[in-house]
Amino acid sequence: MTSLKLVIDTNVLISAALSTQGAPAKLVQLALAKHRLVFSQATFDELRTRLYRPKFDRFISLESRERLLHDFNACAHWVEIGVPGLYCRDRDDDKMVETALQASAAALISGDKDLLDMAAIPGLQVLSPQQALVFLGA
Repeated sequence: MTSLKLVIDTNVLISAALSTQGAPAKLVQLALAKHRLVFSQATFDELRTRLYRPKFDRFISLESRERLLHDFNACAHWVEIGVPGLYCRDRDDDKMVETALQASAAALISGDKDLLDMAAIPGLQVLSPQQALVFLGA
């Protein structure tokens, strides 16, 4: 399989950072090894802001968070987005959809029901981490 561009939602990236077990961690490892993570400034800023919340302090060190953000930044495919269109019931999630569309990403991967349950958008697959692992042949 050729290298694919993937937008992975903040909730999946944080789940993978907090636990090396489970579908989110396997997915992120596979994405980093064989594919390209896609970010826009808006999606990366959301990850940074959420990852540094105090509630995660007992699970992941500040150094690990900084290293993770550095590594994602270094390997990412970056796209620019303007004001996102209206795609799903949670307006805050529209930046993920817009990023995926601008990148012509193979998939948007999320655990968020607002994204997983939204109306189909031509040319965009929205998958759960488990579905994404199957899609990627893992």
